[in-house]
Amino acid sequence: MRMSTDPDRDEALARETIEAALAAGVTVFDTAHAYARGESDLGHNERLLAHTLRACKAEMTARVVTKGGMTRPAAAWIPDGRAKTILADCEASLDALDGLPIDMYLIHAPDPRTPWGTSVRALGRLLDQGLIQHAGVSNINRRQLDEAIELVPITAVEVALGPHDDRALRGGIVERCEELGIAVIAHAPLGGPRRAGQLGRRKVVLAEVAGTLAATTAEVALAWLLALSPVVIPIPGARRPETARSAARAARLILDPGARDVLGRALGVTPASRSERPARSERGDVVVVMGIPGAGKTRVAEDYVARGYVRLNRDERGGALRALADMLDHELSSGGRQIVLDNTYLTRAARSYVIDVADRHGAPVRCVWLETPLAQAQVNLVERMLDQFGKLPNPDELRGLARRHPGVLAPTSQMRTFRELEPPSTDEGFASVETIAFVRTPEESATTRGVFVVAGALERPGWEHALDQGDRNAPHLVFDWSPDGTTDVLDPGVAKLERLLDGHVEGALCPHPGGPPTCWCRPPLPGLPLAFARAHDLDPARSTLIGTGAAHRNLAAALGARYVSV
Repeated sequence: MRMSTDPDRDEALARETIEAALAAGVTVFDTAHAYARGESDLGHNERLLAHTLRACKAEMTARVVTKGGMTRPAAAWIPDGRAKTILADCEASLDALDGLPIDMYLIHAPDPRTPWGTSVRALGRLLDQGLIQHAGVSNINRRQLDEAIELVPITAVEVALGPHDDRALRGGIVERCEELGIAVIAHAPLGGPRRAGQLGRRKVVLAEVAGTLAATTAEVALAWLLALSPVVIPIPGARRPETARSAARAARLILDPGARDVLGRALGVTPASRSERPARSERGDVVVVMGIPGAGKTRVAEDYVARGYVRLNRDERGGALRALADMLDHELSSGGRQIVLDNTYLTRAARSYVIDVADRHGAPVRCVWLETPLAQAQVNLVERMLDQFGKLPNPDELRGLARRHPGVLAPTSQMRTFRELEPPSTDEGFASVETIAFVRTPEESATTRGVFVVAGALERPGWEHALDQGDRNAPHLVFDWSPDGTTDVLDPGVAKLERLLDGHVEGALCPHPGGPPTCWCRPPLPGLPLAFARAHDLDPARSTLIGTGAAHRNLAAALGARYVSV
């Protein structure tokens, strides 16, 4: 990759490196259409590879793995998983490779703006059209892999894997690929350029084994990956001829069982499958309460605490999520038997540390999954901020509060957790998984009704009739979003209502810019109606929302309000 992405790239050195790899017996070459300095340079790495392979007369023996679905605006890395982009990128790769066939074509990364199934089906069409020989996916989790397998014959998965990153092991990706005979292409197996040089210092055992084999720590790390599973293929990012030759030597390095065992314990190996897990006693009860931020985990955990459970929560205890597994180890070692951990635990990899510790103590682990819809979790987060701060923080305030207050998030951060969520399963090692559907508790303190009016609705015919569907004596809110605007833009709408109604009328505007939302007040997020309801002691579930489209209907549903369309 860096042969083409580095500002100071050296094409002559890059060609020498590819030639050295070929001479050392390397036959698989990983590239991508996006490996370039930016949008105007797309395909550079593919052209460089194709030119060198032809010059070495290796075009018939070398196998090319390339990727599409990634854009490079202003040198950034932005996934684009639209079907038309996947097709266009593949055609552009074929042009850049100048006639060399694409042995394996991968979706570079999931695009959060495009349904994953849409991207994968587009990949399948490339197979059907004969543009590629095999299909794969890259930078995905176990859930996304399982979804892809249902749609397209997946031959390979490319993920980060190595001594510095074992998420693919802990997250069950390697295990699933072993079951199905899918190749695991391990990118950044040495941790990338910044961490590769730290292998000997950070993983002392690598240096010790390397010394006994007259090899480098990098070669031992690659040999360990190769011995880890027959489906794993490490692809170190060689940029110099000697690095390419070293990688080829690693493929011939034989680790005896003792060395593999020592390295496995020191570097981390995939958690045992369910059939290999040790027997568990029934004396202990470790409960993992998981869900996206705003799902309601605290309430459930407090119920367990009231029954005598010890609570391990990162917001209370501080530190990293992984550190809670060490705290669990301490509690179980000290004789603790009833422990509840309530955290997001979005991924199988994150949950695996808890399961591993409990396994060592023979304690069963139950999972309680709060399957709260994103829209309801958004309402919960806004209500929490109104409780804590008495108002909706603006974007600058929100960024500062998020650093100091656990549980305070920007909308995009919460949306990201929803996308990353991997539903729990007993095949991870849970004794059981209990799914709890979200039910909002009725608000007892607020009984007054309100009416929330989208400003655009007041420009449509029939808006006066819509008012009759609400309570004309109730407080009314006119709300809208106008980037860099002021509440003056709402004055005409407020005046219309004041002429017809006896109750209080006010306007509320989100003035923040477009793009991914940086505030909670931008409709159809629930901030403005909830802040108005809090200020006037209103119950949103007894209120009415007057709007103009599906987004407003969904907002009303999240609030529990009755919806009236104009």
